[in-house]
Amino acid sequence: MQRALSYAPVVLMSCVLSAQAPMFANVAKGDVSGQQTARQVTVRTPAEWTALWKEHAPTEKMPAVDFSKSMVVGIFLGTKPSDGHEVDIVGVRMEEKDLVVEYVRKQPGRGTVAAQILTEPYHLVSVPSHPGTVRFVHVPDARR
Repeated sequence: MQRALSYAPVVLMSCVLSAQAPMFANVAKGDVSGQQTARQVTVRTPAEWTALWKEHAPTEKMPAVDFSKSMVVGIFLGTKPSDGHEVDIVGVRMEEKDLVVEYVRKQPGRGTVAAQILTEPYHLVSVPSHPGTVRFVHVPDARR
């Protein structure tokens, strides 16, 4: 009996950790996109993926995504006036019935020298399929 009780917290913690956050994988990230307006996207089908990719990067090879198990979520920041702008999806978690995508926006700091070129930062990731609502939440950058 004593032995079974000593393992119980470990098993419970393992179950809690595995149920906490869906895994995500990078699909594409960069600072050049055909998306010139800011938007958040949720792509659930191959047809939606093809249409988005044609708007985003028509001359680039479209990454393969298995839509029988996954979907793509992403953020486009739109056109920015200089280098140094970036967006990072840093976490994906369930909150009640919603899939919550956490992201960080970065921009050049005051006094930073940045190339004066137009950029269109974006980040696209694949996550397990979720039929419900997807919410995007800006979180503070912990590195600052």
